[in-house]
Amino acid sequence: MTTTDVPVEATAHRRRLLEGMAECIRAHGYGDTTVADVVRAARTSRRTFYAHFADRQECLVALLHESNQRTIARIVAAVDPVAAWEVQARQAIEGWIAAVQSDPPITLSWIRDVPALAQGPSPHFQRETMRSYVELIQALTDTPHLRAAGVRPPSEQIATILLGGLRELIATAVEDGHDVATIIDSAVEATQQLLGPRR
Repeated sequence: MTTTDVPVEATAHRRRLLEGMAECIRAHGYGDTTVADVVRAARTSRRTFYAHFADRQECLVALLHESNQRTIARIVAAVDPVAAWEVQARQAIEGWIAAVQSDPPITLSWIRDVPALAQGPSPHFQRETMRSYVELIQALTDTPHLRAAGVRPPSEQIATILLGGLRELIATAVEDGHDVATIIDSAVEATQQLLGPRR
């Protein structure tokens, strides 16, 4: 069955459940969220919940998948592929931070909650999401304009190191109650040092 074959009512119920999960995470975090909480926030029933998700973990993964897809799209849209390398690096970071600022608790849940979940779809989701970000970095740096400037796409290992550091900076800022924009300069500097033109 394709998404176009899914009844509109079913799609609406799924959307309400995802929004209910997001509301609960914003209010008191994923760890303290139960299926009953999600159902209450979504104004639906447990039966409806289990018609769409096997458990709360599967609901979380679906929510975070959507969130990360939006973030990646926002980063791509923020980067001008013919701008100077230093400008592109800042644009990418600012695009990511802007996405985080739109919903910090959801980003924090991806960074902190998913790695702690050992069962169900979580490990696969985490690896696939990180791969999506690695591929994004490689695609953004693999252009004729940047090649002419001496920039080359990083290896998967280097991109993963960069992503890990940026994720931790973001998580720490959110946990400490700081505006994540405060990490932009440091994040841009690290990105330029790791991915910039070879000396």
